[in-house]
Amino acid sequence: MILAIDTSTAACTAALFDEGGECVAARDELIGRGHAERLAPMLDELLEGRRAAAIIVGIGPGSFTGIRVGIAAAQGLAIGWGAALSGMSSLALIAAAAGQDQEVVAAMNGGHGELFIQAFDRALKPTSALLNLPPARAASLFHAEAIAGPGATALVGARGWGKAIEAWPSASLALRLPQALRGLPPDPLYARAPDAKAKSAA
Repeated sequence: MILAIDTSTAACTAALFDEGGECVAARDELIGRGHAERLAPMLDELLEGRRAAAIIVGIGPGSFTGIRVGIAAAQGLAIGWGAALSGMSSLALIAAAAGQDQEVVAAMNGGHGELFIQAFDRALKPTSALLNLPPARAASLFHAEAIAGPGATALVGARGWGKAIEAWPSASLALRLPQALRGLPPDPLYARAPDAKAKSAA
């Protein structure tokens, strides 16, 4: 079986797939914060004592804390089960949730009024680099009509046109991603430097 987890945004999501790739159980909750407290009980409910031979975890970009929570949980399970562990793009998961048979731009809040943004074609392959930009700057770079994710309204507002689609990562869509986007190293993809900086030595 394959377990997929993503905690990069306000959504906390997990899904379990059988050997044929069919999703046999899934949980999607929009919780805001508190992933560390909610994820373990969610996985207990989902797994019902079952184990997975492989785990796919969302590596971001997104919330620094959320990303770390998901990866830490996945690493712990992988060690305990002897399971293979890989990472997946959280923005690609948002693009998959948009359900568009056309190019879609996935956008999520990146802090300091900026957005994490990346464009994907109908096969969910990236058609742009992953960028971290203010909405006004991104407005001149992305021209797909469909914008999906928590940052969609901000980008559509900055452009003055387009369709904002409310979409959040759903682990149930993990196997729809191209292998290149769900076979990544299970390391955090922050896309910007953390706000907290170590003090330099005097």
